[in-house]
Amino acid sequence: MQAFVLVSLNECKEGKCIEEFKSLKEVKNAYVLFGEWDMLLEIKSDSAEDLGTFVMEKIRSKPEVKLTSSLIVAGK
Repeated sequence: MQAFVLVSLNECKEGKCIEEFKSLKEVKNAYVLFGEWDMLLEIKSDSAEDLGTFVMEKIRSKPEVKLTSSLIVAGK
């Protein structure tokens, strides 16, 4: 399953945060954005349940993360 996760940060240098996220095996690509959202993460997971667990435990649990929004890819 492929998904994209938009991330809004509290106080964090994007360069530091992006490297932390890139080190996670589920994160295939990470991009710094301008605008309402600070980052876009491309995620690969085995199931929707695994995706939810990953987002909650590995992304939202970080104190520098203010808000996330997950977009699940329906097709290519």
